[in-house]
Amino acid sequence: MKYGIALVPESRKEEGLYLVQDVQFNSTIEVLGQFIKNFRVNYKKEEEITQKYIDMMNTKTPSQQQVIGNLSGGNQQKVMIGRWLATDPKILILDEPTRGVDVGAKAEIYAIMNELVKKGMSIIMISSEMPEIINMSDRVYVMNDGRVTGCLDHEDVTQEKIMQLAAK
Repeated sequence: MKYGIALVPESRKEEGLYLVQDVQFNSTIEVLGQFIKNFRVNYKKEEEITQKYIDMMNTKTPSQQQVIGNLSGGNQQKVMIGRWLATDPKILILDEPTRGVDVGAKAEIYAIMNELVKKGMSIIMISSEMPEIINMSDRVYVMNDGRVTGCLDHEDVTQEKIMQLAAK
């Protein structure tokens, strides 16, 4: 975080979310310094931060106090991404960003990723879904056994080329 890098982990339930906590807690846990000063909590500021990312990510939740474990997988993922966007990163690493989310949430996440890139953010996406890689990437690095086996620019990316490089 100190260097402007944020990571949305692959497994939101095991590595990312506090499932028994609410949306507000999960949205702001990484940016406590923005609304806690001298042991005083600015609840209005915390609420504003949470609402900003609920709106930006189009998260469907009845309230900021909704227990996050009660949300759909797609909405949980949107809260996770919003949490890390609140840190104002220069580079956002998304590890399997659409795993376990429905088609509608996938489309929303893709649209948000595209918007962030247009605004100048760099995104590193790690994915095992071939269509996601082909459609969302400007550049694809293929790895096998912990080593980079090749790099393809967007116009050169095909499933066949990726598979050839993955088999090296």
